[in-house]
Amino acid sequence: MPALSFPPELLLKAQGGAQGLKAAIFDVDGVLTDGRIYIGADGESVKAFSTLDGHGLKLLRQAGIEPVVITGRDSRGARRRVADLGLAEAVYGVHDKLAAAAALLARRGWAWDELAAIGDDWPDLPLLVRAGFACAPANAHVEVKAVAQHVTTASGGHGAAREFCDLLLVACGRYEALLRGHLTSLDTA
Repeated sequence: MPALSFPPELLLKAQGGAQGLKAAIFDVDGVLTDGRIYIGADGESVKAFSTLDGHGLKLLRQAGIEPVVITGRDSRGARRRVADLGLAEAVYGVHDKLAAAAALLARRGWAWDELAAIGDDWPDLPLLVRAGFACAPANAHVEVKAVAQHVTTASGGHGAAREFCDLLLVACGRYEALLRGHLTSLDTA
């Protein structure tokens, strides 16, 4: 039996609409990273990503929930991380995340209630108030926490995205099977 558990009422919320979740949107700065941006003398920026979070995104994809990145900044580091994780959908450097998400939903035939989202600051609010399930990292801005249906115990860049992924996996009933697969062999996961 898995050691991880969530309250039943939270799991019901995290299941999305009647058709279940099709996708989960992730912000980068403050969710997949701790929000800090290191800028070198030559102007290059460096970001740190959690391997726990990355594995969570891979598990979501295996469970049939498409991880999507929509970020207000464009950086080579974020693009590299998304490519390394094999994510098919990402939008970089967008000021209007709502418009970017709406275009993605229209193109993929998804409805808002089939979407989960995690964000940490005001630019994420339009997505969070429309998504079927909204989440915020522990270090998110107070206004974001106020609209989230779940606030993670972990901070952005330090396991918040993984906690979000694990919650969605438990809610859709795939967590235990994925865990058992890893106990047998990582090659079959």
